[in-house]
Amino acid sequence: MSTRPQKHSLTLKGHRTSVSLEPEFWNAFRMIAEEERRPINDLAAEIDAGRGTNVGLASAIRVFVLKRLME
Repeated sequence: MSTRPQKHSLTLKGHRTSVSLEPEFWNAFRMIAEEERRPINDLAAEIDAGRGTNVGLASAIRVFVLKRLME
C-alpha cells in the first residue's frame, strides 16, 4: 500500500514547479531517469511538453512510469 504523496521541486525549462507523487512513483521515476542516464528534470520537462492542457503533471508522470514498468 502506498503512502501519502510527497512534494518535490522540479525545474522545467528554467521554471521551478512542485509535483506531489507517492514515494513509490518518485523511486520508479528516478530509476527510469537513471536507466536513461538523464537528469530527472529533463525527463519531467519532456513529459510536461507532451501532456495535454487538461492533464496535470503529476498524473502525466504517473502514467509515464506505469507504461514504462508495463513494457
